[in-house]
This record gives sequence, C-alpha cells and structure tokens, in this order.
Amino acid sequence: MSTKVTPQYILDSKQMCQQSGMDPNEVRKPSVNMTAHQLEKKQKSYREILEVVSFFSYKLLHALKGTPILVVISDEKGFILEMVGDETIKTTVQQLGIKSGAQFTQHDMGTNVISLALQQRHPIQLIGDDHYHKFLHGTACYGVAFHYTDMDNLLGSISIMTTVELQNPLYLNMLSNIVDSIERELLLRKQNRKLNIMNQIMLSRTRNAIIITDVNGKVIEYNQFAEKLSGFSRDEIIGKDIFNSAITGKYFEQVIHSQKIFKDVEMKFTNNRGETIICLFDAQPIFDNQNAKMVGAFAQLRDITERYLMEERYNYLAFHDELTGLPNRRYFYHELHKLFEIRQEVVEDIALLLIDLDGFKVINDTFGHSNGDQLLKSVTKRLRDCLEPEDLLARISGDEFIILLKNYQTEHNVTAVADRLIKEFNHPFTINNNEFHTTASIGIAFYRVDDETDIEDYMVQVDTAMYKAKAHGKNGYTIFRPEMYKDSSEELFLETQLRKAVEQNEFVLHYQPQVNIHTGEMIGLEALIRWDHPEVGMIPPCKFIPLAEKTGLIVSIGEWVLEEACRQNKEWQEKKILPKVKVSVNLSTQQFIKQDLVDVMKETLKKTNLDPHCLEVEITESMAMDFSRAVKVLNEISELGVSISMDDFGKGYSSLSYLKRFPIHSLKIDKSFVNDILVDENDAKIVGTIIAMAHGLGMKVIAEGVENKEQLQYLKEQNCDQVQGYYFMKPLSPYELEANLDQMIRDFQNKK
Repeated sequence: MSTKVTPQYILDSKQMCQQSGMDPNEVRKPSVNMTAHQLEKKQKSYREILEVVSFFSYKLLHALKGTPILVVISDEKGFILEMVGDETIKTTVQQLGIKSGAQFTQHDMGTNVISLALQQRHPIQLIGDDHYHKFLHGTACYGVAFHYTDMDNLLGSISIMTTVELQNPLYLNMLSNIVDSIERELLLRKQNRKLNIMNQIMLSRTRNAIIITDVNGKVIEYNQFAEKLSGFSRDEIIGKDIFNSAITGKYFEQVIHSQKIFKDVEMKFTNNRGETIICLFDAQPIFDNQNAKMVGAFAQLRDITERYLMEERYNYLAFHDELTGLPNRRYFYHELHKLFEIRQEVVEDIALLLIDLDGFKVINDTFGHSNGDQLLKSVTKRLRDCLEPEDLLARISGDEFIILLKNYQTEHNVTAVADRLIKEFNHPFTINNNEFHTTASIGIAFYRVDDETDIEDYMVQVDTAMYKAKAHGKNGYTIFRPEMYKDSSEELFLETQLRKAVEQNEFVLHYQPQVNIHTGEMIGLEALIRWDHPEVGMIPPCKFIPLAEKTGLIVSIGEWVLEEACRQNKEWQEKKILPKVKVSVNLSTQQFIKQDLVDVMKETLKKTNLDPHCLEVEITESMAMDFSRAVKVLNEISELGVSISMDDFGKGYSSLSYLKRFPIHSLKIDKSFVNDILVDENDAKIVGTIIAMAHGLGMKVIAEGVENKEQLQYLKEQNCDQVQGYYFMKPLSPYELEANLDQMIRDFQNKK
C-alpha cells in the first residue's frame, strides 16, 4: 500500500495556521469582501480575461457533465470573480460566505487551494485533511494559476471543487491543459490589441496555423504550423483560391464578402496525411488603417486535438468499463431507461440476466488483481460468444455482468441462453499458464409490456433471483418469482439477527463421532456449529453460513468455533470423560487467507492448554489454489503439531502434484459420493480411486455421510480407514454426548 506524502508547502501552510492560533474546528468565512460596485468594476476590467476563462470553464463542465463540481475563478489577489457549476455545491459554499467578491488569503481562510495556487505558481491539489479547517475535509480541490506568459504577469487562478469521494488526479491534468489554452488565448488577444495584424504574428514561431488572403480570396500567407496541421506544403497552397477549400472556404466567403468575424468555431477534419484534426477557428477581415479599406482576411486555427481526444476518452470511460471495454452500469441504466420510456409505443418484452462469478473474490485475493483482471477479460469473451449482436452485455460491478435480451420468443429462449452461459464455465480459464476454475450464478427476471414495475423494482427482482441461485448451490440460474420477495425479507431479518448472535454468543457446537472402520473405536469428533436462536430455536448451518460468508462475519464465527472446540475437548480430557482424541474444526476460505491464521491458532492452543495433536483443521480444495501461500501456511500449521484434513475431496480441482507436496494427513470423501456408491458405478469407482490414491500418498481416508451397513461394508472392502455419519451417530450436544457415551461406544462395536 502506497503512503501518502504531503508536500512541504502544505505542511508549512498548516503550521502557519496553527501558529497564528486558528481553530481547525471553526467554520471560517472570508473577512474581506468587495462591494457590489467594486466587484462590477473588477469584473469589467477583467472582462476579456473572464470571457476567455469562462469559455474554457464551460468546456470543462461540459466534459465532466454529470459530475458534481464547482469551478471558481479568482483574480491575482485571491478575490473570487466568478463561480460556475454544480448548484448544490455553490449554494452550500455561499452559505459559508464563499461567493463572488470574497477574498481568499491563507491568513484569513487557512490552507486553501486558491491562495496556494497563486503562491506556488504550479498545479495544486488539496484532498480531504490536506485542508487545515475540518469543514473542508469532505472536499477535494484542484487549482492552477494563470498568467500573461510573455511577462509572467500573474492574472488569477482557476479551481475545481468537488467531494472527496470523487477525487481524481485527472481533474488536475485537465485543469492544467485548460490553463495552458487560456494563457495562449490571452496572450494572442493581448498581442492583437497592440500590434498591427501583419506585424504582430511571427508566422514562423506561432503554434497556431495562420492563413492570410487578399481581398479576392487568394492565399498570400500560409505558415509552417498550417503546413503541419493540414499536411499541405506552403508551395501547394500559396496563390490558391481559399473559397474552394472544403474546410474553411465558406467562412472566408462570409469574412470577405460580409465582413463577418468568427471566433472559436470548432472544426473537425481529416488532413492530407489522413490524420483526424480538431481545431478552434478564428477569422476576421484585415483593414488598411489609413483609409479603412478592407485588404484581405486573416484566419488562425488552434489545434485542440489532444484535449478533444482526452475529453472523448473521458466521455467514453464515463459509459464504458476500462478493463473489459463493455458498457458499464451508467450505460446500461441509460439504455434501460430508454426502453421504459417507449414501452407504451413499442410492444417488446425484455429479459435481464444478472451474472455473478462464484468465488471470484477468493481468486482475486489469492492470485492478485492482475490475474483477476485477466480472468474478467476471458469471462467477457466467453459471455460475448454466447450472445447475438443485438443483445446488450454490460459489466456493472467488480464480478457482476448483466445481459439485456429484447423481443425474445419464449421463456425457453432465455433459459437456453442461461444454459449456454453456465456451460461456458465448465472449462477452466488459462491465465499465465495457470488454470482457474470459477462458476456463475445467474438471476433471470422477465418484463412484460403490460407490467407496472418500475426500473428499480425490476433490478431488485433480477438481483433477488441471482442471490437465490447462489443460495441453491451456485453454478446455475434462477428465474424470479413474486414469492421470492418474502424470502428476501426473511434473509434481511436473518442477517440482522446473525449480527446480534455474534455479539450475544448464541452459537453452540454439536459433535459427531469419527470411528475406526475396523475396530469400532471412536478416534475423533467433528465440531459442527448450530445457532440456538432465542425465538426461532435451533438453526442449522446451511441457513446461516452462506450469509455469514457474504457479510464477512464468518471469520469471527470461525475463530469462536476453533476456541470453543479446543476448550470443550480439553475439559472432557481433564474430567476423564474422553481419552485423548482429536477434535476436527472446519476452516472457512476467508479464515484461511487471513495473514494471522497461524497466530490465532497458536494463541487458541495456548489459551485452552490443549495438546496440538488433539486438534485437526479441515480445509477445502479451493483454499489450496494459491500453491505457494497454501504450502507455507499448511507447513506452519503442521509444525504446530496440528493435523490437517482435506474436506469434501473430489468436488474441486486439486492437482495431485500439489497435493503430494502439502502436509495433508487425511482426505475426507464427500458424502455426495458415498450416498450412491451402491447404485452408481461411477461414484463407486471414484471412491475406490480416492482411497487407493490417498494410501499411496501415505494419507488416511475418512468417509462422510455413512448411513447404512451396506455402505459401511463397501468402504471396508475398499480399505477405507475411518467413517462418520448417521449410521453410527448424529451430531450431539456436549450434554447429550456425555449422557450417551457408554451406550454409543457399545453401539460402535456392534455396528463395525
């Protein structure tokens, strides 16, 4: 993370404020204000300067249209001459006494962008607490002084004020470019007032294209910059009829025949080299001062291509995602609004598909943002390949995309698109020679032309459907139904209650025995969390764990589980209720990627005084995607004496070459394979393969979800080491386990 370095002149200014006894909590108002007469007189003397500055200020506001900013113009002494832009910001600052005619000085107003820009003579930015006074900490201000550059005569400053949330260094670049244009324009006007038009322009040195004709329209001067701008040489143009020019001909006709004057006409054309040029065009007649007779016409073209393209780029980025090139949220909403405005005129049903990438945050956090960005680009390409040219695909947030389908035939046409999208994620994404696996959860909402639903409700519908798809196990789609509103309100209620549960310690642990398949001996217990809600009663983890992961509460909950399981195991050992057996605790992905995981485990073992060999942590395959970090963390855990088990093995994408290098002590076969081992030949083969492979790597194997004797017998034949499931015992509270322990042990022996 980069550290913000505050420039010395800001530190000096704030120190001056402090030494002069200013109160940073005070809301300062300018103490010096011009009278209305003084302000009018000053504005009149600055008329030409304000005309130029205002022109470019409005250009800036147009370029940043939709962004709440205020442009403030001051004279060289810090008196505000004009404020234009966002009316809300203007009204707010006027209530603070900041208005036209007010003077800004550091001794009066503390550290401020106007005074510093005038003092430092270079671009200035004050962001948040760069200001001395706290009432300005919510603002981001940018300022640049402008001069008569021929004699470095300070004229004033132009500043931008916006909210600190919208701070952007682009503003300072744009402001600097605009001031550069202002200074060039002011200098040219100053020279035009002093010198004869023929003598005032140094044709070989000006940065503007100069064209001069005689009274008949024949070109008599064409400078070097005009050659550069147009792509035509001077020899090709001198003596030609300017009226024949497709670009400037019609303007010269009006200047020569009607003595019309043109100022700041924006022109866009392709020059003789095929380059796109954007210019500001000025033209006026030339008179003989002695007899007031028109003798020709003068024109200049100021190249604003760079600034124009920057504005175009800014406008493009305002409606497009820079990473993927897709339309962004603003563009998408704009298109949706247009459809809703014409819905009564055009009979057209529409459908939205909201796509959220499952597990993208883990990939981004584990492998870095550069790999995450490349994955998003690859996802974009696959999504595009599934759509027709008329379908609209947009990226509306970090890992969320949305598709707008218009005039579809049936719901089946829409779900067929969703099916194609889901299938695209069956294949891994290859980024920098690494394979990444991610899936997508898709919400679908339909809008009929006779619906009364507004845009916000429509977006809520598709969002609700997407989260329902996630709740159903991800990697699929869900169509919005009205009854989902009830489910959403219940989830919101549950989230509020979940936060209280963490604070009020409403969680309890149940324990399910793990049994040696050959001896019937209980060799361990898995700690399983339950939520004992004071009103609803016992809530199973499937109801609240996804919500805890979504809200980030899973880390604090997981740390509580770790400590409570260790404490309970130690208590049973001290009371001689249980021998020294392992208690297994599941780690969440968010816990595993935290930097202090090993320290938390050390502290927990020390606090509970539990022998590390009596603790086992269970990880999932997805946690091992970042191999280098995973092997480091797992080795540190193993060095503590804690056992490591890989849970739900077979559901993910583990690389065997990685697996054999991890300090894994046992593999847990997911119960989805155990369920059908007697009826599904593929599942039976998978289970047998996992057991053989694990033994080949020197690991123990435990099978989850064993529910009957036949499953147990098959696992015995395959040389599975340990089992766990309802056939032996359901998860029990500590009290129930203690009360039934003797009978439970006898049952284990009988059932083995």
